[in-house]
Amino acid sequence: MSESIQEKGKAPLTKLGSRSRWRAYILVSITLAGLLICFLLAAPFLPALTWSIALAILFAPSHRLLADKVKSPTFAALISVFWIGLIIIIPATLLGGRLIAEAAKGANTMKEKVMSDEWRRALGDQSALRPFVEWIDQINLPDAIGNVASWLATASASLVRGGLLQLITVLLTFYLLFFFLRDRKLVLDWLREISPLSEEEMNRLMTRIADTVMATLYGTVAVAALQGVLGGFIFWFLGLPTPLLWAVVMGLLAIVPVFGTFVVWFPAAIFLALEGSWEKALILTAWGAIVIGCVDNLLYPMLVGSRLKLHTIPAFMSVVGGVILFGAPGIILGPVTVTITVFLLELWRISVRQHVRN
Repeated sequence: MSESIQEKGKAPLTKLGSRSRWRAYILVSITLAGLLICFLLAAPFLPALTWSIALAILFAPSHRLLADKVKSPTFAALISVFWIGLIIIIPATLLGGRLIAEAAKGANTMKEKVMSDEWRRALGDQSALRPFVEWIDQINLPDAIGNVASWLATASASLVRGGLLQLITVLLTFYLLFFFLRDRKLVLDWLREISPLSEEEMNRLMTRIADTVMATLYGTVAVAALQGVLGGFIFWFLGLPTPLLWAVVMGLLAIVPVFGTFVVWFPAAIFLALEGSWEKALILTAWGAIVIGCVDNLLYPMLVGSRLKLHTIPAFMSVVGGVILFGAPGIILGPVTVTITVFLLELWRISVRQHVRN
């Protein structure tokens, strides 16, 4: 008799548990669908969002100092956006036109060098390199170099001009930057409220993200820019053609881990040596190996330190994969995505270990 009463009592509980599970499944499905739709809605603004958040993190210390002196948060944010815009837009505008001109000039110089057969005479004077010259003749080097030069000029021009879409992205970036600076505390508090993580875990995650962005911008982009400037300077000093163009190329290559500026200056040094300019070749080699190399080996650890907790291979994959997947914002989005994923995996590992112990 008592067993039958217990069985009758279990039935409603079982149904209630089943309804709760189905309700949870439905809520999870709706939430995931909502997150997907929100991502699709935000996708067109992803570049502007990425750069505005990165700039807000980068200039947060200076903005805090300004906000402490200016009573109005809105006015303080306007001042910060104005001078950040001056720092970024004016140099980019001044260098943009010069870069286009140098790209066209560099393309013509490369074509003239190849068509004049100077490279063949320089290599042919070295008996050990004659088989290499014969092999190059088979691949039609003039056409290959001409195509590369034309692409380089076109890519540089399109990169700088960009069109209306790039202008809209820039305007949106500074528009969003204003609100991220002015309402920074409100945004962070809102993220803590909606996050399923605890307040302590969210604080750790935000610190990790800020460290990754700072390490990427300061330790990667800033160091790469300095290496590009030093490389362009030595090209200009030695009288090599289009130093600004090669400075940009070296700076871009220096961003990618494993690669570096030597991809540009080392072949240039070899070509100078083959032309008989041994003094210039030695100067370029010494400058590239010692000066530019020391910038990466000394300045990078000082600026990054232990902020970017990624090995060289994951860092390489995050940067290159991020650029392939997201375009230019992938320089930041790639490392940040990997950092967040690693952090969440660490939380899962801790949670599973605690569950096993209990």
